[in-house]
Amino acid sequence: MTQRVEVREGVLKENDRIAAELRDHLTANLTLCLNLISSPGAGKTSILEGTLEALRATPLCAAVLTGDIQTERDADRLKRYGFPALQITTGGTCHLDASMVRRSLASLPPGDLDILFIENVGNLVCPASYDLGEDAKVVVLSVAEGDDKPLKYPGVFRRARLMLLHKIDLLPYTRFSRDAAVADARRVNPEIEVVETSCFAEPGLGAWLQWIERQLTVKREAGRPARV
Repeated sequence: MTQRVEVREGVLKENDRIAAELRDHLTANLTLCLNLISSPGAGKTSILEGTLEALRATPLCAAVLTGDIQTERDADRLKRYGFPALQITTGGTCHLDASMVRRSLASLPPGDLDILFIENVGNLVCPASYDLGEDAKVVVLSVAEGDDKPLKYPGVFRRARLMLLHKIDLLPYTRFSRDAAVADARRVNPEIEVVETSCFAEPGLGAWLQWIERQLTVKREAGRPARV
């Protein structure tokens, strides 16, 4: 058991080293990096489709790295919007790690990127432990799931800056308690922000897009040289 713990600690330490290098690189280029995490089927890809569709009307340049255990279907869906979308096929690994992201970034022009979206493998456990050099983890919780997810999987909610309460238009057809989910998420992480979203009905993705815009502003302000 001790050896397994030491190996895991060594893996995470090396991952954190690479992630720190990635973060420095992305920060130097003023690229906002968001790591989307959810259970399978929560709607990450649909959210990214709607997000990229909205970004087509702006001068912003975005790219997506999307992780999956086997197929490249998510990347194929996202490429239709005219932005670079690269698939990271993990071959069985239930999360992305910083070395996978670093290898994929070599195929992108990071100096020209305003936003890098990372769509992690569908899993609420393993991805929470791996820093990918992101500015923020974004956890997507669909109302089609149980409202007890924040307490059952506290790690990812504790590390996330934002929770997207997704498919909110389905709320009347479920037993999901919005109030309980938000309260439990804030019990785990008092600082977590919550935005309600839907890809097919009100409230849409407007509040999510506004949140991204605020993060971009913060990133750019922090990256400006101080006045002498």
